[in-house]
Parts: sequence; structure tokens; C-alpha cells
Amino acid sequence: MTAALAALGALSHETRLTAFRRLVKAGPDGLTVGELRTALDIPPATLTAHLNALRAAHLVQDRREGRVIRVSADFARMDALMGYLTENCCAESTCCPPESRQRRAAGKRA
Repeated sequence: MTAALAALGALSHETRLTAFRRLVKAGPDGLTVGELRTALDIPPATLTAHLNALRAAHLVQDRREGRVIRVSADFARMDALMGYLTENCCAESTCCPPESRQRRAAGKRA
């Protein structure tokens, strides 16, 4: 629960949510900080503050490539958060559409 609260808190800001979704869209290679800043059209210091919040929640990771820092979404953490949020979905009813139940069932078999 603590990790979920930290992640949800970090994502509860419009700019951080937009940045995270952009990094998810970029895939495992992520984006350089400059590319992300350009995509979001925000000042460097503002992006740094938002990335620090996402790092603290372990939603993003970065790596240095020479003089450049590349940031990517932590897909394992994202999947863990989604799993936590949906682990009890429809446990006591049939609230989910059939395709959601099938995806969850397939995930439990894997």
C-alpha cells in the first residue's frame, strides 16, 4: 500500500502524469531529459522537480549516456501498481466487462 500511495501521489499532478504517460509511450528506451522537456514545453528546473517526484516514487529511472541523461518509465513498477489497483476487481461481483476478466485470468495463469 505504501508504494501505491507514493506512486499515486506522484501521478496526481497534471505535469507529472503527462510526463509519465509520455515516457510510457516512448517505451523502454525512454527519452533524453531534453527531449522530454521539449515535448512538455516546460522550463528545465520545473522538469527537474517533477522528475525528482517521479524518481522518489520509483516510477522512472534514468541512466547517463555521456553528457546526456535518458529517462524511462519503470514498467515493472507501473505493472505492480496496476496489479495492486485491480487485484480485487470483481472479486464479489461481475462488475468488469468480459474482456477485463479474461485479461486478468490470463495474467494469473502466466
